[in-house]
Amino acid sequence: MNLPHERLRTLTSAIFQAAGCQADEAERIAVHLVEANLVGHDSHGVLRVPSYVQWLRTGKVLANRSIEVVFENDVIAVVDGQFGFGQTIGEQAMKLGIDKCARHGVAVIALRNTGHLGRIGDWPLMAAEAGKLSLHFVNTSGAGILVAPFGGSQRRLSANPIAAGVPVTGGAPILLDISACTIAEGKIRVALNRGVSVPENCIIDAEGRPTTDPKVFYANPPGAILSIAGHKGYGLAVLCEVLAGALTGGGCSNPKHADRVVNGMFSILLDPSHFQTDEYFAAEIQRFIAWVKSSAKTTPDGAILMPGEIEERTKVQRLRDGIDVDATTWSQIVETAKMVGLKEEQLR
Repeated sequence: MNLPHERLRTLTSAIFQAAGCQADEAERIAVHLVEANLVGHDSHGVLRVPSYVQWLRTGKVLANRSIEVVFENDVIAVVDGQFGFGQTIGEQAMKLGIDKCARHGVAVIALRNTGHLGRIGDWPLMAAEAGKLSLHFVNTSGAGILVAPFGGSQRRLSANPIAAGVPVTGGAPILLDISACTIAEGKIRVALNRGVSVPENCIIDAEGRPTTDPKVFYANPPGAILSIAGHKGYGLAVLCEVLAGALTGGGCSNPKHADRVVNGMFSILLDPSHFQTDEYFAAEIQRFIAWVKSSAKTTPDGAILMPGEIEERTKVQRLRDGIDVDATTWSQIVETAKMVGLKEEQLR
């Protein structure tokens, strides 16, 4: 099914409002989920609606929450998300960090106990739109244990996203949004719903054997995701767990907390104007981008893109042509909408 993004956002917002979120929170969740679809990250888009609503109904995520500042000084804040929706808690934490960074040139935000933060690229994008550089490390302390350690076959780590953003004067920011593992769990779920295979060298079965069958990942006993670049990605994952887990106080991956998905995020924000003049920084970034793109291309019709450009191109295309939602995901969204009380005319 192909849907214009406005209709998909309206439906998503209506579902969360009917499920118990205040109107502003329901709209915020909808905006972030549909934005993930628009930029091509379907794994973090409306696919998440059924699980988010289920978590809300079972008390594993809480509606209409605000951050609690546990500790702060001029440049540091340790904040507790109170198990609220990550789209709400993430915005509040970033606003706090952007404000501190604007006043002091740097800010460090240690966020713990928040619901699923969605597409992590949203948070460096938010900082970049405010003119700030940022770097973000994320972990999942409980139910999101998905990844095998290098040399192992059982799940011990979370997906451990790493994201960063750089403001670019007159253009879209440089936006890095990666994971320390080979594939997001949501992308495995997308493949499962669409009845297709996952790429090779991404997942293993419970015996450590490579597979491309998404059903194997969800089997009993389950499979696991591999780290990117072998031991190098594994090392990045360990770093994420330490920063986003132990340092925030939310905890590293721990099976004792496996009853709910809880994210931690360690964010560093920098104001370029406290390090160089705005004119120098802007000009140097533009010069550097031009220099990188001046390289000879490996194919005549190829392109050299900055991190984040492919998402920008995908967004232009999907704003124009609509968002494709596979039949399985759509039926799950419709079932969820009916469960929370939406009427048939709203679904049409």
